[in-house]
Amino acid sequence: MKLLNIEAVLDRDRGIRRAGHDDTEVLNELDDRTTSYAILSHRWGSEVSHKEMIRLMKMGRKERKAVKQRDGYRKIIKSCEQAKKDGYKWLWIDTCCIDKRSSAELSEAINSMYRWYRNSRMCYVYLHDVDKLAFPSEQDFSRFGESNGWPEWFSRGWTLQELIAPRKAEFFNKDWISIGAKQDLTSVLEAITRIPRDVLRDGQVLRSTNSRERPCIAHVMSWASDRKTERVEDRAYSLLGLFGVNMPMLYGEGSKAFQRLQLEIIRVSSDHSIFAWNPRDQLREDGSILADDPSHFEACYDIEKVPPKMFYRELMHRIGVDVDADQGRLELLRRGVESPQLSRLDVTNLGIEVSLPVIRDPVSNNIEVILPCSDHDGNLVTVDLQPRGHSFSRCFSAARIPKNVTHAEFTSLYLVWSQDTQEGYDHQDTEESCHDLRLDDRRALCRGFTRCGSFPREITGDTVTFSSQRNILIVVVYANDDARSRFAVGLGCYFDRVWASIFCDDCPANKEVWSSWEGFAKQAYDILWDGPTHNSCRNTSNTIEDVHLPQSVCDARVICSSSDSGYTNVVIDIQLCPGCCGGSREHAYTSRGYGLWLPWTSRRNRSHKLQVDGEPTEFDLCSDQEIAVGDYGDSPDGNFRRCGNMFKDFGIDLTNSPYCPVASLVSSCSPSPRRVQAQHEAVVASSLGENMILHQPKGLSLPNNEEFELLLKALSTILAGKLLVTAVIQCSQFYKVHHEGKRKDLGDGEFTHKRTLRLY
Repeated sequence: MKLLNIEAVLDRDRGIRRAGHDDTEVLNELDDRTTSYAILSHRWGSEVSHKEMIRLMKMGRKERKAVKQRDGYRKIIKSCEQAKKDGYKWLWIDTCCIDKRSSAELSEAINSMYRWYRNSRMCYVYLHDVDKLAFPSEQDFSRFGESNGWPEWFSRGWTLQELIAPRKAEFFNKDWISIGAKQDLTSVLEAITRIPRDVLRDGQVLRSTNSRERPCIAHVMSWASDRKTERVEDRAYSLLGLFGVNMPMLYGEGSKAFQRLQLEIIRVSSDHSIFAWNPRDQLREDGSILADDPSHFEACYDIEKVPPKMFYRELMHRIGVDVDADQGRLELLRRGVESPQLSRLDVTNLGIEVSLPVIRDPVSNNIEVILPCSDHDGNLVTVDLQPRGHSFSRCFSAARIPKNVTHAEFTSLYLVWSQDTQEGYDHQDTEESCHDLRLDDRRALCRGFTRCGSFPREITGDTVTFSSQRNILIVVVYANDDARSRFAVGLGCYFDRVWASIFCDDCPANKEVWSSWEGFAKQAYDILWDGPTHNSCRNTSNTIEDVHLPQSVCDARVICSSSDSGYTNVVIDIQLCPGCCGGSREHAYTSRGYGLWLPWTSRRNRSHKLQVDGEPTEFDLCSDQEIAVGDYGDSPDGNFRRCGNMFKDFGIDLTNSPYCPVASLVSSCSPSPRRVQAQHEAVVASSLGENMILHQPKGLSLPNNEEFELLLKALSTILAGKLLVTAVIQCSQFYKVHHEGKRKDLGDGEFTHKRTLRLY
């Protein structure tokens, strides 16, 4: 490794030239195993490169002055001064000790970096954003808002191994004042990173041959789940040393680097926890048995390997074996647990070959594989798989295998690990389609809310594309710091159908809303996936869902509608509540019916179904009173009682007005009985247990335009708690019929469509 000659660097900085010293001698090639040296860990800024460090004294005065004014040069000098003070002659800094112009040197450095930090006598950790004289012991979003309340150093990918590997490490603030040693800060460091104290005290625990001491792969991966790197490939390359593997650097390969890392780990390990990512089914992407990204291991901090004897006992408990009656099954399980095949993981062209206990679904061909590892509650971790040719791929869309299906047997399987292989099988089985969802949040932005970001996938524009073969959820967070309000909108695809939902909580009083949006996004992500929204797989075509924003007088709502072009429009809106708010309430959900937009929660009474302009709509029968579009009232006994009309009571002139009701085309929702089909201008209003025949129906509906929408918003507080008649159908006569179409009674009258203005 190339090391800085501390004395030469400091002499050159002071302008001292010693006899026999050449400028290039600031860097010397030495053996890390036999040399006593210090090492620097830091967050990159305006740094000094290898080339600049060598030729600094050969630069012109102006160029040299510019280099010396960089923060990176000051770090070099300060760390050299500290190392010299501590009695070291050599120092390693990644920015200037690696010639990144050489791909061979860069690859060697990355593959050796963990060892270099491990073999150093002292590691100096420079926290550029800490200005106090003490190490930060509590989250502070006002100071470290963009890094989850802790110094930025703790959010970077490369610094993970730089924290674990060194035997000794000392932390410095931005003024190079010591604020603590690693050995004295293990409690705080564990709280920040979730890395166990025994690992922080001695990183060699990761190399322990005792599996009980060594954290499992999934647990180690969880430490890197929320860390960031400039290059996506570095999320994998920065973890090589933690797992003791090596591989060539291929910048440009993107997320395939993490796939290669997992394959290298599998080749040297028998730890099945590498398949235990996403233990809570938060991610809904079918396909490879390998994770796409370290973030998929976020919830794996409590995953542990299960020793063979314990695995055998837990299997008996998991499948409910009767010890006295099932001796044959017990013997097969025991042989499987004791077989060396359990510890064997082979990477082949068909997939990763494993031998594990399997529970098969007798209805479908799906299986549930039981892994020899457990979660925090001691339950064995399972993975759902579906057949793909000769192999099995991971799945989340399949229904869970019933609990009463408990017969398990050890089986050799090939698990799909290559996305290319998975896509090949997918094209054989079904053709992939895409769903486009267009996000319109202009109304929320006008109300002072800002789109903070999205999780787990970034949305760069206003269009989100979902694949029909991926079950996925994206959470978008909106926040208003002035109003101390925030909410999250979930956009997802489940069972080949897009959906949207909304969530909010009480904003923490001691945090800046903007600063904590990522944690809030993850919370919303968990709740929305576990909630009834995706389980019911409801269609977002023409729906409204809203929530009241706590400690405010506003509602946040998501309005969905299908476009003729095939995409789904999602509008995010903020509206004043229709009346005085009494605190938080549960979200309300409703269908938009025939398309009229209402600035309040709506409710339908169970009644007769018709189609208005092609949209299914429910109507009430009101033959005993005259009803007009725009009437409002209440329904104390289930029957509508008119109180007034919004147009007449508020003096609204409908002459040549955008508020004027519009004529609507009325048709049947269900097929007409044979006797009715021959009748001219007759439609069927279907209901529970009976049908109604309407002759010469004429529909009249409230308009669906922006001007009328604004009027409804203005009147929403006054009309709070009232029923509003949004559509009326008049007919020359109507009568009930039997299922054959035979008339039961006769009359004439009107059908009305009402919505409820509900105050919460």
